[in-house]
Amino acid sequence: MTKTILPGATIGIIGGGQLGQMMSFSAKEMGYKVIVLDPTPNCPAAQVSDDQIVAAYDDLAQLIELAKRCDVLTYEFENVDAETINEVKKYTEVPQGTKALTITQDRVSEKNFIEKSGFSTVPHVVINNIFEYHRAVEKLGTPVIVKTTRGGYDGKGQILIEDPEKVCYADIEELLMHGTCIVEKKIALKKEVSVVVAANSSQQTSIFPVIENIHRHNILHLSSCPAEISTETENEIYQIGEKLAQNLELVGTMCIEFFISTINEVFVNEIAPRPHNSGHLTIESCNISQFDAHIRGVCNLAMPKVRLLQSAVMVNLLGQHLQPAKEVLPEHTEWHFHDYGKAESKNNRKMGHITILSDDLRETKSSVEKNSIWDV
Repeated sequence: MTKTILPGATIGIIGGGQLGQMMSFSAKEMGYKVIVLDPTPNCPAAQVSDDQIVAAYDDLAQLIELAKRCDVLTYEFENVDAETINEVKKYTEVPQGTKALTITQDRVSEKNFIEKSGFSTVPHVVINNIFEYHRAVEKLGTPVIVKTTRGGYDGKGQILIEDPEKVCYADIEELLMHGTCIVEKKIALKKEVSVVVAANSSQQTSIFPVIENIHRHNILHLSSCPAEISTETENEIYQIGEKLAQNLELVGTMCIEFFISTINEVFVNEIAPRPHNSGHLTIESCNISQFDAHIRGVCNLAMPKVRLLQSAVMVNLLGQHLQPAKEVLPEHTEWHFHDYGKAESKNNRKMGHITILSDDLRETKSSVEKNSIWDV
């Protein structure tokens, strides 16, 4: 698509969670109308949009209905069926296409794509049965992580194995029941970082500063920007980001996650073909947010150069954190507080986030870690 979609037009979003909500905020601020498709009535994105179609993500008839009512269609998560997207392309503009979706929905195709593009992934072996698992451990050594190739997120669909003598094979068999798995070497990790890249259909790109990430129980806990890494590593990450965006024919926003080893090797971990949790801090810290960039990209508006206005820390509010954070909010003028408006709060479910602009990242991160809200 080389067509430009101007404000006043209607954007359709498949998915109504917090990413859809923040996409809608950006779109509405620019003057677009927004219709969301999601199975949950009054989902977070619907609360700030013009209309919602309440339907399952695989309800082709309702997806076609959405497509007919909008000028351009996008999505907030990567598990949208590529064949369905190809079908609805008959009815509206879908500038993101399906290449990035198809490649990133499967860990094997994703890793093959990354390596074919000339970049390193963590040493891994593809397995289909327990016999192949044993061969993989012999080759890689422990510790390893066994992961499903499709559908895993926030630690779901994966098992860490530190001692090969203390393995519950039933757990591995359960993962294998879902299909092919990957056994991945657990490297000596120095840092986890990510970079957000956005592009329009005219192949103009915006690339955001590198973000440093800390996970707890496989769920993103805290992100800070700029990442404390060498200029050499930073430049390598930018080069990888731009090349992968080009090879994926990127339109809209994507995030690439990296591992940096203790000897400063850079491994591409995974690609999310959409805005990403770690990029939420761009809302306050940059001249353009990852969501603004996504809307500009899918509407084929010019892509600006990204500037970091101030260093920032973002900390997630999971179900167990939201109410305690609300109770002390009046005391924290420095908090940019985001509550996604989800109807049901659950432990370890992402319910919101807080961004803190900072002149001293280490001090700000230390103050967050000392706060008892995030002890749970």
